[in-house]
Amino acid sequence: MNNETLILSDFKKNGFAVLDRMYSNIEIAQIIACIEDASNEHELAESSKHLFAIRQVIHKIPTLKSLVFTENLQTLLASLFNESCFLTKAIYFDKPSQSNWFVAYHQDLSISVDRKKEVSDYQNWTFKKGQYGVQPPLEILEDIVTIRIHLDTTEKENGALKVIPKSHSKGIYRPETIDWTIETEHICEVKKGGIMLMKPLTLHASNRTTNGKQRRVLHLEFSSKQLAEPLQWLEYSKNLGL
Repeated sequence: MNNETLILSDFKKNGFAVLDRMYSNIEIAQIIACIEDASNEHELAESSKHLFAIRQVIHKIPTLKSLVFTENLQTLLASLFNESCFLTKAIYFDKPSQSNWFVAYHQDLSISVDRKKEVSDYQNWTFKKGQYGVQPPLEILEDIVTIRIHLDTTEKENGALKVIPKSHSKGIYRPETIDWTIETEHICEVKKGGIMLMKPLTLHASNRTTNGKQRRVLHLEFSSKQLAEPLQWLEYSKNLGL
């Protein structure tokens, strides 16, 4: 069993994993330049002293797709899903050096969809930033895989995610019910060019930035399951290749 196979086995068991050197320094530089050039030409981002973010970033910067979906990433996706998968969400965000906020423990229970339509087992509707969000059935959430591509080295001091191993296997797990006598916390430090895999049901959080360093991340979500009609994933993209 090679190292990557071991990591993927740990991912399925623990709900998260870190893979180093998925992207070379040159590939990371190309991704950053692509985002910065597009951002300078167009007003794509939500920007403040606390956060710089571009939602639907692959849709807004189409040239980014060929840089992100490398052979390495596509091979990884093939090993993560039994069926063919597709992109459902893509966000670029930067936690700037002056940011001084933290995110409490939570699960990612909402997905972005193309419309609001009352459908059985789809609940807790929201409308934020011009997008409809809804909590889908558990089997949809359990299928999703999040891949966070780290464009900077992320350490404990600049907002590395904290997770509770195996919490993804406990269904909807309310943060206020966490029993710290039986649960443990793991800090996911990731080197530049590495990725973090995570299941959205894995309880996760992040601390304030304290070392003045950037934390730029491309957050991608994938699934192999279609939603109940007439709902569709807002950012559905089947063609992940070049």
